[in-house]
Amino acid sequence: MINKHNKHSLGKLLVLALALICLVPASLDAVAAAPVKVKNVVLLDANTNLAYIPGRVLNGFAETRVQWNPSEKKLHIAKGELRITLQAGSTMAYVNEETRILTSAPFTEAGTAYLPLQVVKDILQVPIKWNKETASVSFGQAEKQLTLPYMTRSTAANQGKAIVSERKSFKIGSRSFKVQTVTISLMDPKVQLKVALAGDEIGKVEDLSSLAKRHKAVVAVNGTFFNAYTSEAHKAPYGYIVSNGELKMIAGGDKRTIFAYDSNLLTQLIPGTAFTDAFAEGNIEGALQAGPRLVVDGKVAIDVKTEGFKDPKILTGGGARSALGITRDHKLILLTTGGATIPQLAEIMKQAGAYQAMNLDGGASSGLYYNGKYLTSPGRKISNALLVTYP
Repeated sequence: MINKHNKHSLGKLLVLALALICLVPASLDAVAAAPVKVKNVVLLDANTNLAYIPGRVLNGFAETRVQWNPSEKKLHIAKGELRITLQAGSTMAYVNEETRILTSAPFTEAGTAYLPLQVVKDILQVPIKWNKETASVSFGQAEKQLTLPYMTRSTAANQGKAIVSERKSFKIGSRSFKVQTVTISLMDPKVQLKVALAGDEIGKVEDLSSLAKRHKAVVAVNGTFFNAYTSEAHKAPYGYIVSNGELKMIAGGDKRTIFAYDSNLLTQLIPGTAFTDAFAEGNIEGALQAGPRLVVDGKVAIDVKTEGFKDPKILTGGGARSALGITRDHKLILLTTGGATIPQLAEIMKQAGAYQAMNLDGGASSGLYYNGKYLTSPGRKISNALLVTYP
């Protein structure tokens, strides 16, 4: 929340909001109806090393008024005494009637209007922080921060199919592993993620296919570890679980890796010990804790003992495995395979293109569902799942 007593910080944030809400129609309905290829992302021009931010990301922030003149392609922004005028295709800007020359011009692409990041960085002098691990960029002060994923313009323009299912083979040492993969383009505006509980309740179990069908999911993969072997009706999941922004399961002190995403489907893998602070920031929409971590920044990185694992099935054994990976261009890789040790699974995820990756529950829980049928059939009912919907 913004500290209302800190007028200096608030003023800087209001200026940021005014500058970023660019090149959008005055009607919010018109913005919602505009055709887009990607969600809210910062675009990078690989040829010029310049960056652009979609104007709509802070539309309406702090009662900012925006008026778009379609015939002149001019945008008029007003907040308090501040007045900003920008024009699509022009490097000339006016701030309180003072002329400013930009390095590059605003533009529209696939129904989305973009503003040069220079306005934020150089003219407004707003702090900007780039995060290579999550391929994201953050704007603003600590008490009010906007974080967006970034990708190159060419990548954004060539997303391909939103969801792709493939059967592949990977050679690890002297062995070959056949795997099932489903790759999801998280920046496709129609793609949505959901963490779902069996029976919509902690402690229940349900067939993975049933869980997927209830939520009209196109893709489903099993999620956290759980007490599958108890004779009790309540089969408790292990680890943090967040669904629809609500903390469903708490696992204080648990060191295992957590997969998390926000409302814009910016994903990250978080150490268990850091999750309380991360969740307190209020941006996590969904999360599942499993582990261990398999890949860090494109390299195999496994430390099962530090994450607190003691089970031989994780430490040394091989078996059916499920895993998820995140690519540098914001694609989610869901993968299942059989007979792999954790180090072998890590190598598989690296070869599959994951820049970050983690293990999910495995053994009889391992299951992958796509387009109405199993690619990998689990051997038991499961506690929870990560779902992908695509209307």
